[in-house]
Amino acid sequence: MASPAQEPSFKALFTPKLITVLREGYGLSDFRADAIAGLTVAIVALPLSMAIAIASGVTPDRGLYTAIIGGFLISALGGSRFQIGGPAGAFIVVVATTVAVHGVEGLLLATMISGVFLMLAGFLRLGTFVKFIPYPVTVGFTAAIALIIFASQIKELLGLAMPNGEPGPLLPKLVALWDALPSISVSAVVLSLASIVVIMGLRRTRPGWPSMLIAVVGASLAAWGLGLDVETIGTRFGGIPASLPSPALPEISLAKAIAVLPAAASFALLGSIESLLSAVVADSMTGRRHRSNCELVAQGIANIAAPLFGGFCVTGTIARTATNIRSGARGPVSGMLHSGFLLLFLVVAAPLAAFIPLAALAGVLATVAWNMSERHAFATLLKASRGDAVVLLVTFLLTVFVDLTTGILVGFAAASLLFLHRMSQSVEVEAGLALEDKADRIEGEAREAYDPSEAGGREIAVCRISGAFFFGAAASVANALERIAAKPKAYVIDVSAVPFLDSTAAATIEGFLRKGLQRGTAIFISGANPAIRKMLHAQGLKPPEVHFRKDLPTAMTAARKAIDEAKAASAVAAAESADDAAF
Repeated sequence: MASPAQEPSFKALFTPKLITVLREGYGLSDFRADAIAGLTVAIVALPLSMAIAIASGVTPDRGLYTAIIGGFLISALGGSRFQIGGPAGAFIVVVATTVAVHGVEGLLLATMISGVFLMLAGFLRLGTFVKFIPYPVTVGFTAAIALIIFASQIKELLGLAMPNGEPGPLLPKLVALWDALPSISVSAVVLSLASIVVIMGLRRTRPGWPSMLIAVVGASLAAWGLGLDVETIGTRFGGIPASLPSPALPEISLAKAIAVLPAAASFALLGSIESLLSAVVADSMTGRRHRSNCELVAQGIANIAAPLFGGFCVTGTIARTATNIRSGARGPVSGMLHSGFLLLFLVVAAPLAAFIPLAALAGVLATVAWNMSERHAFATLLKASRGDAVVLLVTFLLTVFVDLTTGILVGFAAASLLFLHRMSQSVEVEAGLALEDKADRIEGEAREAYDPSEAGGREIAVCRISGAFFFGAAASVANALERIAAKPKAYVIDVSAVPFLDSTAAATIEGFLRKGLQRGTAIFISGANPAIRKMLHAQGLKPPEVHFRKDLPTAMTAARKAIDEAKAASAVAAAESADDAAF
């Protein structure tokens, strides 16, 4: 374990990567590369940000505000060189639910509170714990979100008329969509299918082209040129403003803050997972290393600032971050420029957004859902082991039919119980003659294992415990210890193969050895590292009652010596008693 002097300083942990990059030397060639990467990412983010906003139950301009403000701050202040922030598909479900229950003002307030949570998590250095989210849980909730996103886009994909609105839960939603099928729009179906085909086709044949933007522009031109009767951003929302709104606080009250607290917690939990997973992906692609706690602080600041300009939840996005890296980005400046290019579009070309068909944006999100589905990983985990399959399905089904937070928390709890069970099975207890003979060979001396005067009873009971000994394995180890010879003259407990021992495990050993101490049995513990010795001392197992030795041979030698001394003392006492009786 590192000493306090060796641990990274607060400054080292929370220095933004932008500062690091500038200190290393940032030249014109770097800026040129970042400008190209930023433009490429902005082209990808443009239709995606609007599509995610619409699917989340808010106007498309709020998606752009989120990407512009939040994306800029995440790149400028974050702990990853290549992270691109913006609205994410993973938030669609929780954002749409929050808007339906608390309205847009409630969404903005919940986002700001989640920002505070994220900042606190960063300053408390909790970022490193996000890596402990088990893989089956991540795959389960990601696949569930993909399914929910696709289900939320069926109405737009088919151009269905649903004047009474669309239910939130999946099963009632599917029933309502089925009932609305007679209102299907052929034009909407054609545009949505054409958008999906263009996106998927270009990704295969021309992966460097902005497939989403090309699909949306093509669908918009077709709808306008052919006069198709389809719903557009203009017909539903009246277009997009050509500037950022002035900063303003949402409605804040204690009652409102308490009401949106669960939503804020969900935003913070999902935001921390999504952003740090994205940073890990970026690290694997570049060989760099992000600062997780600095990243969480930047995410928190971005989520506080974005709602001031009408934006909502912002997080690091895996697809846009990967696009940024593949486009040749050199550092965080590319993410800042991506926000600048989006702002330029908002100022110059906002009126053109009114012509974008909602069916085309639904096609964009359909492809996003397909890419998020984790279908290959899902199938692999189902076959991997029964435990992983249970964790995966629990997370998936609870996320789909209850909510995201419940799915993640219950899935994590199930995975933790599975891990504890597996770890408890890995702890082994070895005892008996074979172990003593092994110790004899190491020590290089032979010994008779039995004392004839004890009618075959063993004088030294030897036991070796191996594996991480913790509360989950306490019962099985206790049963194994009880099977050791009942009344030896000495116990030798070897813990050299135990890397970790908790208080429950220490209490288990103490409970077993205490009976021997009451009978006057000599107790020797070998191979205990300082941390284990401290834990055993805390349970009362310490000198002079208990003797610690560095290894098993040394402990065996000491045990034999203690027995011999006890025999000698007993013989002397018996002789003196006989002399007294004769006298």
